Amino acid sequence: MNDLHIKLARHQSGLTLAELMVALAIGSFLMIGAIQIYNQSREAFVINESIARVQETAQFAMDTIEADLRMASNWGRNSRGLAVEGRSLISDADPAGLDPPADCGARWVLDLGKPIDGNNNSYGLACLPTAAAGPWQPNSDVVTVRRATVAPVLPTNGRFQIQSTRIQGELFKNGLVPSSFEPPADPAFPAQPTDPSATHNLLVNSYYVAQESELIPGVPTLRRKTLTMAAGASVIQDQEVAPGVENIQMQLGIDVDRDNTVDRYVNPGDPIYDPNAAGYVPGARVITARIWMIVRGVTPEFGVQDTNTYQPGDLASALALDNGYRRMQVSKTVLLRNART
Repeated sequence: MNDLHIKLARHQSGLTLAELMVALAIGSFLMIGAIQIYNQSREAFVINESIARVQETAQFAMDTIEADLRMASNWGRNSRGLAVEGRSLISDADPAGLDPPADCGARWVLDLGKPIDGNNNSYGLACLPTAAAGPWQPNSDVVTVRRATVAPVLPTNGRFQIQSTRIQGELFKNGLVPSSFEPPADPAFPAQPTDPSATHNLLVNSYYVAQESELIPGVPTLRRKTLTMAAGASVIQDQEVAPGVENIQMQLGIDVDRDNTVDRYVNPGDPIYDPNAAGYVPGARVITARIWMIVRGVTPEFGVQDTNTYQPGDLASALALDNGYRRMQVSKTVLLRNART
């Protein structure tokens, strides 16, 4: 028995040094490959996540402005701002004595002759950006939209509203339907399609880019001045819309011969569409709006060098933007639903 154990022991042997080195080499290559695949997958995930966040910001910001622009010049049951009594006139910003909030000026609220307006590469509003948002972003436009809510509402004391029929309208804010209009059959409910007139809230929004987000410090952001109501009175609030928007540009498509097609594109503030300006062309209407936005990530990324040339809208020279951030430029042409009626 002892001899058998001795013979078996002689035939059993461990790995040689060469075999051990080969096994370690193969194992090391497999581990290095697995680590590289993991790192590449993780890097691809981070990049895709960053791109997705920038795209989401751009989509949200564009959708917000687009929804406003499409409904510009909707005054309830008609789309003729110059047929609404109480609007700003050339000689009087507040002819009906409605006393709008003084922050941005009476014309900002009541100038229904310009359902879409703005400032070209300047801020231009009488109401300054909120202190928490820092100064306005240079070389960026301001986009102002005036319209009414789509759905009828009940008259509300203190809120700017429009009473309208198919051919006329009137601004009021005392909660009482103007005497020149027949009130709804049931005053306890918003007007029905069969009622002779309907009440709609007046909406005014001015979109601009500020240098500092209240939500994410150090990041530029899209903000808006909006006409709303607080404590039973009409007020103008400054709201943050989308952190990461770095620049916004707009051009307006004008129909000057009433054939429902764009004859030329102009910058916001051009007198051609302003009934109060000397250069106004009677009958000129804004029927489309082109919007450009530059959107960036909210945090810098290692190794990202943005060498793209961004020259949206009418900017004479490319924007000088900091490297280290992922960016994208988006644009869209929006057709105004109410401009042709």
